[in-house]
Amino acid sequence: MKIIAVILYFLPFLLFCQTDKPNIVFLLVDDVGWGDFGCYGATFNETPNIDKLSKDGMLFTNGYAASAVCSPSRAAILAGKYPAKLQLTDWIGGHNYAYAKLAVPDWNKQLAHKEKLLPEVLKEQGYSTAFFGKWHLMPTNNQNFNEHYPTSHGFDINVGGREWGQPKGRGKYFSPFDMPNLDNGKKNDFLTDNLTNSAITYLDTVSKKDPFLLYFSYYTIHGTVMAPKAVVKKYKKKSNTFVNTKNEYVSATRAAMVEQLDVSVGKILNKLDALGIADNTIVILTGDNGGNYDQTTNGLRGYKGFAYEGGVREPLLVKWPNNIAPGSRSAVPVMGIDFYPTILDMVGVTNYNAKEIDGESFLPILTGAKNKLKRKSLFWHYPHYHRTKPYGSIINDNWKLLEFFEDGKLELYNLTADPNETTNLANTNVAKVRKLKKKLEKWRASVGAQMMKQNPNYNPAKANLRVK
Repeated sequence: MKIIAVILYFLPFLLFCQTDKPNIVFLLVDDVGWGDFGCYGATFNETPNIDKLSKDGMLFTNGYAASAVCSPSRAAILAGKYPAKLQLTDWIGGHNYAYAKLAVPDWNKQLAHKEKLLPEVLKEQGYSTAFFGKWHLMPTNNQNFNEHYPTSHGFDINVGGREWGQPKGRGKYFSPFDMPNLDNGKKNDFLTDNLTNSAITYLDTVSKKDPFLLYFSYYTIHGTVMAPKAVVKKYKKKSNTFVNTKNEYVSATRAAMVEQLDVSVGKILNKLDALGIADNTIVILTGDNGGNYDQTTNGLRGYKGFAYEGGVREPLLVKWPNNIAPGSRSAVPVMGIDFYPTILDMVGVTNYNAKEIDGESFLPILTGAKNKLKRKSLFWHYPHYHRTKPYGSIINDNWKLLEFFEDGKLELYNLTADPNETTNLANTNVAKVRKLKKKLEKWRASVGAQMMKQNPNYNPAKANLRVK
């Protein structure tokens, strides 16, 4: 009886040890193109650490951002909802085309506090939560600033996050950075390096305590394009003899930025190993929207700000030792809205209102338990002017329909046969267009998507003029 009593006494502790929640490292890269890393076809950019990460886990070939621009995509990751449902559908604060044909709806310029974000749920589960880097989910003026920093939305720590969508400190990517809780360092210090050092210091402080969410939202590769001189010099030398057979974006400075990103990823992964916690840490690396240049997409049409695949298809790598087979690959379409339920599924959280979430957990894809999701379609809604005109789109069973709001123009592509969207099939497959358009309209109604209206100030002569 004494033995049984002892076992019963220690059972909760034994169970706790056996069910330690995994740590989470979420790496979000700004303006990264689908073809920017070696594991996605790049040969000019050098990314050995990211390529190794792809070999240690699963690489997705159809990972999608929820928007072709940054703020909506970032909000969707944290809330697990489509930007259209959040009514946060453009980068904050957006472009003003005052004389365009259609008027932009009155959309949200910050995350609403009614949304229960991923870090808030994780905090309830005993997680330490820390944010590093680009936030860009708060107003661009001084109103209500203190209510919308990362620390007001579930993060215990904020290093570098503010209203900026790109570095705007006195040195931009170089010291002084002028960012919250980030030491300005010394002359010639580089932003990516200093943020990485801060993240590593955080890992040192929490690795022996609670499980943690390290959310590292890189400012890089967003412009202004800047990098350490020695690394730029290396790529300038490489460009002299580089044979560009794949129409890659050949820029010594941008390639140096990509390398510094890769170095950062390597340092974080090495730190996890050194701390002995790599086997109990989920690592996810993805991007917020397409690269800022046409040649960064490995042949996909369009780039950041465009409705086409190059604007929304992203690198996506996930590593979770003993749960995801090394070197595995998946063509299942997944989106930024899916990280919320997937991460909560990974850590065993079930007590959240899943019915309010638009995303679907792709954990069964990661573990190999399934090879497809229940969901049949993905949607985009962009009632704004940018590099593209306002549009909505749907991908359903590898068919993609685009609807442009100004004139109702429709474009249809078969992404299996035509991944680069070269042939518009809208006039030859009317039945498919009709079916997908109906699904798109039904979805917009279901999420309360804000629609555009005729602009009373429309002036064709000034329609393309951006007003500050």
